[in-house]
Amino acid sequence: MKFFVTIFFIAVCLNNTFSQTRKLDSITALINKATSDTARVNRINDKIALLQEVNLDSAIALGIRNVAEAQRIKYAKGEADSRTRLATNYCFKGKYDSAKENLESAEKIYVNTNDSAGFLLLYSTYGILYGMQSNYDRSIFFFKRAAIFAEKLHNIKRLNSMYQNIATSYQMQSNYSQALIYYQKSLKSSEQLNDIKNLAYVNLNLGLTYQAIEDTANAIQALLKGIALAKKAEIKNVQLYGYSNLASIYDGLGQHQRAYDYAMIANKLGKETGDQGMEASSLSRAASQLAQMQKIPMAEKMARHAILIADSSQQPLNIFQTNSDLAFILKMQGKFAEAINYYEKALSAMKAADIYDNQSSSTYFNVSECYEKTGAYQKALEAYKKYAEITDSVRSKQNIRKATELSMNYEFDKKQQAAKANQEKKVEVFKTKQTALIIGLILMLGLAGVAFYAFQNKRKSNYILNKQKSEIEKTLNELRATQAQLIQSEKMASLGELTAGIAHEIQNPLNFVNNFSEVNNELIEEMNNEADVNQIKSIANNIKQNNEKISFHGKRADAIVKGMLQHSRKNTGEKEPTDINALASDYLRLSYHGLRAKDKLFNATLQTDFDEHIGKINIAPQDIGRVLLNLFNNAFYAVNEKKKAAGETLPGEHTAYQPTVSVQTKKINNVVQIVIKDNGKGISQNIIDKIFQPFFTTKPPGEGTGLGLSLSYDVVTKVHRGTIKVESPPSTRTTEEDNGTEFIIQLPVT
Repeated sequence: MKFFVTIFFIAVCLNNTFSQTRKLDSITALINKATSDTARVNRINDKIALLQEVNLDSAIALGIRNVAEAQRIKYAKGEADSRTRLATNYCFKGKYDSAKENLESAEKIYVNTNDSAGFLLLYSTYGILYGMQSNYDRSIFFFKRAAIFAEKLHNIKRLNSMYQNIATSYQMQSNYSQALIYYQKSLKSSEQLNDIKNLAYVNLNLGLTYQAIEDTANAIQALLKGIALAKKAEIKNVQLYGYSNLASIYDGLGQHQRAYDYAMIANKLGKETGDQGMEASSLSRAASQLAQMQKIPMAEKMARHAILIADSSQQPLNIFQTNSDLAFILKMQGKFAEAINYYEKALSAMKAADIYDNQSSSTYFNVSECYEKTGAYQKALEAYKKYAEITDSVRSKQNIRKATELSMNYEFDKKQQAAKANQEKKVEVFKTKQTALIIGLILMLGLAGVAFYAFQNKRKSNYILNKQKSEIEKTLNELRATQAQLIQSEKMASLGELTAGIAHEIQNPLNFVNNFSEVNNELIEEMNNEADVNQIKSIANNIKQNNEKISFHGKRADAIVKGMLQHSRKNTGEKEPTDINALASDYLRLSYHGLRAKDKLFNATLQTDFDEHIGKINIAPQDIGRVLLNLFNNAFYAVNEKKKAAGETLPGEHTAYQPTVSVQTKKINNVVQIVIKDNGKGISQNIIDKIFQPFFTTKPPGEGTGLGLSLSYDVVTKVHRGTIKVESPPSTRTTEEDNGTEFIIQLPVT
């Protein structure tokens, strides 16, 4: 079976002075010679940077001690640097919460000291943190920020490391053209500097890129070159990842003994470096090879041990691989029910990683067969559908790989030709000093021919690059147009909800106008037939009162229509003094009536708690109105869905469920807080962090664009410099998604 490509992110090291062969002894000597406490802390940080390539556990232990020492001598920069290195090592151990905690503490210190070198280290480590959790958009963002500081500091070696990390993140998104661009930048610079360490890293990652596009020959060549350079520089983690990926390649080629041998080397290196994730995945890979060679009992025992190590690593990809490998071995033995348990655990881990390729496709296919064998036909069908869906997606990615492979091979062939021509030029220049004028002339003519050939190649390359640029720009413009259409669609949907509420709201005063008009007609007819003067005056007085009521309700209708026009007119974004209580009250009613216009049977309790001391605040009323309307619509949708699902009562309750939506305003110092709460089903803790992302929606297909909360977030945070957050506390729930949802908006008063 196929395996995930094992990726590797490069940590930034402050120490660039010492070669790997004399690293620890040299650093230890400097520590012993330190003339001050701060110098000692700095040198220990350098040692931690080197230890992370040899043994993670030793690096972590030394980092914890150095943080304490820096705090003791009140050396803030030393503490921040120690925490950042500690975070890097926690990342490679899979302890992401500990890593983030240390990074946040370090960030506060770097901000206070405005330390450019510190920001480089900080942003690089943030990139590693998110990259190792498969959040590649955020990892690219932080690596690019780190690259900016590396350029500012003219630190070419660290800039090369950032180029590789950016390329690795793009590679994991199947964006091989961007990955190639950044790998080429790093390779070119590393060759110029003769940086063996960075050349080891870049050859490793180039091997992974070739492996991803299924160029097996070049992948093996690059990985072996990276391993050889890593041995020369004594970098164990590069050797570890190189051997692991060689095992994966030879498994795909069906050479199981060779794959087993490489996997066991990687397993040994994983133990030595303290990298539990790689130790587990390599052992699991070796177990799979034994199973392929029909050594089933040993394979099963080895796979079960790999799972225990993977669970300790807390890395989802390794947990997925080890569990799916054991499940596959059990399936080979016909133990379908037991295999299902491990397949389900593997797929559960995969949900957190959000990566799908041939292996996940194969896993869904295998678990579908196991479900079928155990009689769970519905689950078998669902798993098979998922297998088909992922297979289609993988085919699309393979098409991208093929196109990228052509481009990549061309670029690298051209680079090798240029390097060869450059070397030949140096040799020829040396020879011209020893030869006669005529030979020199011939050589000059030869160089002119080479230059012409290079010029032709360059022109051809420029043509291809310009063509690719035009295609990318065209695609970008199309995406921007599509985004604009989606945003406009969301705004029109908001206007539709508002119009429905206004129509329902305006019906009430119109009914009053019609009723009082009919009564007046009857009174006038009665007055015409009445002879008694006093009675006529009484009737006239009633008519006058009715006319006053007609006027009152007519003005109500007029105000509602004006409000509708104000909402629908083009938004200028200008801020003006606004009564936030009145605005919230109006949009609460309009949202409620909008839903009732669609569903006459829907009823809900509306609760308001307004702080009357707020006064008017300076906001863009149309923008904030859309935000409130969107949140109210979501609240009413949630309670309505819960009402439909529960019927009259919920299981275990003694009273009928009453949908309730509330809004509260409160002035806190110079901030106005708006709280919108419902007692619907609430939001799952698994997705609560995603709800403000564009296009993310929990509604069924066709019922939401996923832009409402994203646009609301932008209006509150970017336009008004406020904050918006959501709370759906699990502590008092009777089910996972119970107890309602609460949105909290905070807007500055001025």
